Amino acid sequence: MAFLEEIARGIRMDIIKMIGKASSGHPGGSLSATEILTLLYFEQMNVDEKNPRNEDRDRFVLSKGHAAPLLYATLAAKGFFPKEELANFRQLGSILQGHPDMNKVPGIDMSTGSLGQGFSAATGMALGGKIDDKAHNIYVLLGDGELQEGLVWEAAMAAGHYKLNNLIAFVDNNNLQIDGAVCEVMNPHPIDDKFAAFNWNVITVEDGHNFNELRIAVEVAKRSADRPTVIICKTVKGKCVSFMENNAGWHGKGPNAEEVKQALAELEA
Repeated sequence: MAFLEEIARGIRMDIIKMIGKASSGHPGGSLSATEILTLLYFEQMNVDEKNPRNEDRDRFVLSKGHAAPLLYATLAAKGFFPKEELANFRQLGSILQGHPDMNKVPGIDMSTGSLGQGFSAATGMALGGKIDDKAHNIYVLLGDGELQEGLVWEAAMAAGHYKLNNLIAFVDNNNLQIDGAVCEVMNPHPIDDKFAAFNWNVITVEDGHNFNELRIAVEVAKRSADRPTVIICKTVKGKCVSFMENNAGWHGKGPNAEEVKQALAELEA
């Protein structure tokens, strides 16, 4: 557990550094889902940084593509590309643009950004895996505000209909989006009942920053015999940076030099 916690701390520090240097990006929703990606890439997923296009690998799709800093920092920590590249985030000509590009960045399985489309693509990947009789799993991360998109529920209906038990979705349920509280902008609740109505297994993780709770949920999901699984993770937007926590204002802006210094000091403590 300490191993994963240390990796997550380093990923959070890289998120702050890269967004601070770029003066642009999405720190809040990157920090809220850090434990989810840390667990997947460093324990649960079958991936090989030396062979990122292995046909038998598990796939991950960041449907909430604006949290690209989290995915980039995780891939760099895993060794898919040199960590030095993170300093070029959102710079002209860099492979690390504001949203993930599968044609430029090793380890990225789907280009995303338009909310909902990543989830639809992940559903297609899972269906393709079934047709080809593959044993790999497809993992996908959505934001709770993203659930306001209609195509999310079209994909959810298809996944349930085709019994895609190789599809495991995470909802980063931090309750905030760019315009404020999710429930005030367009209430997606009850999230669990909605997915259940589309024939999904539903698991709620009360603390989406607890590795043990996340691990148990993923292992249960992997044993699903005939349904896709959604893991609804209750998280804190801006987790581990005091002035960002539970603050919708940090959905999509970069910290200044003083704020970067404070955030890193808190993460190093």
